[in-house]
Amino acid sequence: MPFTFVLPDLGEGITEGEVRKWLVKEGDAVEEHQNILEVETDKAIVEVPSPRRGRILSLSKREGEVAKVGEALVLIAGEGEEPEKKPERPEREERTKSVSVVGVLPEAEPEREIRAAPAVRALAKELGVELEGVRGSGPDGSIKEADVRTAARRAKKAEDLYGPSERVPLRGMRRTIAKNLVTSQRMTAFVTGMDEADITELWTLREREKRPLQKKGIHLTFMPFFIKAVQHALVEHPYLNASVDEEREEIVMKKYWNIAVAVDTPDGLMVPVIRNAEKKTILELAAEIQSLSSKARERKIALEEMKGSTFTITNYGHFGGTFATPIINYPDVAILGAGRISEKPWVKDGQIVIRRILPLSLTFDHRVTDGVDAAQFLTTVIGYLEDPALLFIESS
Repeated sequence: MPFTFVLPDLGEGITEGEVRKWLVKEGDAVEEHQNILEVETDKAIVEVPSPRRGRILSLSKREGEVAKVGEALVLIAGEGEEPEKKPERPEREERTKSVSVVGVLPEAEPEREIRAAPAVRALAKELGVELEGVRGSGPDGSIKEADVRTAARRAKKAEDLYGPSERVPLRGMRRTIAKNLVTSQRMTAFVTGMDEADITELWTLREREKRPLQKKGIHLTFMPFFIKAVQHALVEHPYLNASVDEEREEIVMKKYWNIAVAVDTPDGLMVPVIRNAEKKTILELAAEIQSLSSKARERKIALEEMKGSTFTITNYGHFGGTFATPIINYPDVAILGAGRISEKPWVKDGQIVIRRILPLSLTFDHRVTDGVDAAQFLTTVIGYLEDPALLFIESS
């Protein structure tokens, strides 16, 4: 008997995955342990190997479909094994005569018979295609799989009430991001505060040091400085380095500082975590950010490297944004957004001068802390960024 391979337990509590890409097709010969498909989980892409040698008889899931753990993925036949033959004859649509209290009523003759195989009917149901409106290209007008897919594509490009539109399935990482953001909005009482920092001295420091570091293979961005400033400020404002135990109605104060950093990838935002930021130098943070960002963009980052954050920083200024209302990376209770650094006229020592100004946006969970503490936290962060020497003086 051919072997039905189901989606195995991928560990870490994962219950489903999206079939991102098949690496084999029906009829292919496969070896044991040969990778046959890519499955996308919450954040990572996992290659799934064949459990045995044989020939691919059929694929049970299409690319883009979600498979739950235990659901059939592929049918593999060993040497001499063949699948059970199924009748290919299309089924005729059966009609039931109407019956009323006055007897059997005459039925109007159908405009045409719908001739389609069970597999084609199943596909039509899956894609939401009404067979009555599909013109068949098979023998005697029977509807083929290609006819259903063509009808589905046309439906996607159909116009809505106001003009042309196209439907794009919410799949893969985009679906995970959407679920996480909705969870955050539902579970927190969020408020966003905003301020600006004069980072002219920090700008000069980075410009001076980045070239020598480039020769060592380290790309020095502003993010390591942001992380250090935030970590020091969190020590002074511990309620922003916390989470909420909903069941026990307790605030869980974290005694470690794991800072998550939002990274833009071709598939959407990913949030790797810098662990124990309080124990790392600016250079160590720069190197770790560089490494984690590369792994995130290549989709090679492990799920474990994106868990356990206590606070999150997102730098949308890199893409031109100024102020924003960033959404909390649940179950954190706060997130800091850094906007685009620009030259602005600034009053310093009673004089109007041109300075480099960084816009900052802090979203926090109002259940955990009040606006006063949040504002003081933001002021503390600004203090470190405006006088970067403090970062080194106060570093452990």
